[in-house]
Amino acid sequence: MPKDSGIGASSKRREDVRFLTGTGNYTDDINIYGQLHVHFLRADVAHAVLNGVDTSAAEGMPGVQRIFTGADFEAVGSIPCGWLITDRHGDPMQEPRHPVLAHGKIRHVGEPICAVVADTLAQARDAAEAIVLDYDALPAVIDMKDAIGADAPKVHDDLTGNLCYDWGFVEENRQAVDDAIKGAAHVTTLELVNNRLIANPMEPRVAVGEYNRADDFHTLHTTSQNPHVIRLLMGAFVLGIPEHKLRVVAPDVGGGFGTKIFHYQEEAFVTFAAKALNRPVKWTSTRSEAFMSDAHGRDHVTKIELALDAENNFVAVRTETYANMGAYLSTFASCTPTWLHGTLMAGNYKTPHIYVNVKAVFTNTVPVDAYRGAGRPEATFQLERVIDMAAHELGVDPIALRRQNFITEFPYATPVAVEYDTGDYHATMDKLIDIADFAGFDARRAESEAKGKLRGLGVNCYIEACGIAPSNLVGQLGARAGLYDAATVRVNATGSISVMVGAHSHGQGHETSFPQVISEMIGIPEDQIDIVHGDTSKIPFGMGTYGSRSLAVCGSAMVRAAEKVINKAKKIAAHLMEASEGDIELKDGRFSVAGTDKSVAWGDVTLAAYVPHNYPLTDIEPGLEETAFYDPANFTYPSGAYSCEVELDPETGHVKIERFCAADDFGNIINPMIVSGQVHGGIAQGIGQAMMEGCAYDSDGQLLSASYMDYAMPRAGDVPFYTVDHSCQTPCTHNPLGVKGCGEAGAIGSPPSLVNAVLDAINSGPGKKVAHINMPLTPSRVWAAMQ
Repeated sequence: MPKDSGIGASSKRREDVRFLTGTGNYTDDINIYGQLHVHFLRADVAHAVLNGVDTSAAEGMPGVQRIFTGADFEAVGSIPCGWLITDRHGDPMQEPRHPVLAHGKIRHVGEPICAVVADTLAQARDAAEAIVLDYDALPAVIDMKDAIGADAPKVHDDLTGNLCYDWGFVEENRQAVDDAIKGAAHVTTLELVNNRLIANPMEPRVAVGEYNRADDFHTLHTTSQNPHVIRLLMGAFVLGIPEHKLRVVAPDVGGGFGTKIFHYQEEAFVTFAAKALNRPVKWTSTRSEAFMSDAHGRDHVTKIELALDAENNFVAVRTETYANMGAYLSTFASCTPTWLHGTLMAGNYKTPHIYVNVKAVFTNTVPVDAYRGAGRPEATFQLERVIDMAAHELGVDPIALRRQNFITEFPYATPVAVEYDTGDYHATMDKLIDIADFAGFDARRAESEAKGKLRGLGVNCYIEACGIAPSNLVGQLGARAGLYDAATVRVNATGSISVMVGAHSHGQGHETSFPQVISEMIGIPEDQIDIVHGDTSKIPFGMGTYGSRSLAVCGSAMVRAAEKVINKAKKIAAHLMEASEGDIELKDGRFSVAGTDKSVAWGDVTLAAYVPHNYPLTDIEPGLEETAFYDPANFTYPSGAYSCEVELDPETGHVKIERFCAADDFGNIINPMIVSGQVHGGIAQGIGQAMMEGCAYDSDGQLLSASYMDYAMPRAGDVPFYTVDHSCQTPCTHNPLGVKGCGEAGAIGSPPSLVNAVLDAINSGPGKKVAHINMPLTPSRVWAAMQ
């Protein structure tokens, strides 16, 4: 029987009540008495020397309070990068200054040059049109390989060139990999593009700065996935504000997908301007601004080689990737194509030799950073495409080739420095074959062919690393912050509970799933448990939400804090029942003495903690509140097998997704309904990347896909009804919940399965065989490949 509460129950999302009734509290809903509005004048050229800014005409226009330029920020710090990468030669990456407002040079279309602060937004926009910019345009560098050429224009004049770093991993493996490839019975080589994406969360970014002159205190309201990290980066590295004088609040956040992890210039600006003007200052991004100011995702060009022996066992993988950083280093830009990508190149397979090379390149484009999956989708796409290609070259079944090379013994130490603790890749493949009805595919293909259509079936496997850990290791790898999380469990006198968590929800359902854990542990109803997040003045220092870390890391901190609370409550219960603490049991919200009928309710114990008339004062202090920090010992490793079935019209190149199935291993499941929803959303984003999404620049650095008129997003009619299953569960061995993370899986597993399916359809028909098509697989691109 399905559970109706606690761990494993499909409890309905409590936060949806306010989201669906329009009573949520988003950053743009925040309006403070006396607030001013800011409009940023942004660059309309990609590369130029900025000679001067004439604001004289604009300054006298109605409502204008002040116009800020880059000169106003010369004394403040640079927007920081959160991860230092050391290249394969032992040298640190090139790390250019990232100004709050452009000063001296323009480096990408959309870079903020001036900020007009006025009484109304309309007045600020009007005044911005009166500002005159004096600049000398320079040639833009857009193509990554061109950018590292000897004669390429420099994005940053003070750097030695446009190469941020040349990273090799594991450098000691390089010769062994080269030798294995030279001696292999078969080598499959594939060059591919992982197309640049724009995240497009439902809610654009917003920032509201406040300043209280009486106590020199700053408050920033912002759409952020990790308010404590914003407080640390902005306070310590940009504006020099002591942390005890800076509060960062992230209320309801309408989607993030990674793009709201980072510290942005606009946040620093409104905080700075609020003090300068002694008035609240608000900025709300338009969708057009979001296209050219939010960090973009992906944008890799890769050559991958897979070497096999005479029995088709994988012997080596070698990759060379060019990764676009854009014009500046965003918060986690440097680690996404390196440690979040290279460490996953083993995939689900026991390949003994792997070498990954990544050249990170500066170009005159919007900065690129983590986007749902962050490095793991890029690794999976390379690996799963080259495996399918190898199967076709060798004339073997793609599933059989994968099965033959699956890792089967755990724990398993990969040659790229991570150790998988648990997994069962055969089980997820078996489940996929069952739920996708592979046995009926030939009949369905015949039906399509009878209509003049082609039908294809694509599969892939994936593994990802979630809950980045541990802090001492990532510190050695260049992380400039810890990667633990924290929770405080505060029990009220009447027994209800407030849990303050460092993780922040932007659609994952924390307010529902976190109480399920506490409810299971204590035995009180879920509606008696409240989750507090997103306000640095109320929560312990936590590292936010990204990388599918919420339950694995913050949830584990919550469990540890709850265990402390329960242990203390048992002491009180033992005193109340005049029993030994070791004999006290907690079940279904009651403490009892083992082997007796003595018991006392949870609420009676909590009341005694706060009304200590009958209380062991000599042993413990009153109150019932505990905090725990949790630093994980290892990543968690969700895995799965996905399949996609498509029907292709050879006359037009139009692809219709007929079936999509996902069999995932997420370890223990807290809320099956929420897990299914996360997988659904991830698959939709993966379908978007594979089929239609693509951010495009022209040779002058103009963003050609700067609105929904030019950037296609999947609609309901573009995605099928999914069949998802997460019954294959190998619990994580190193966190107390046994969870692995589910938020990014769909976006990782779906693109290669869809591309494999389209190529299977094309190659099932007559005529030319097609080895690869780069994403997005638009009808024109598919049709052209077929010709």
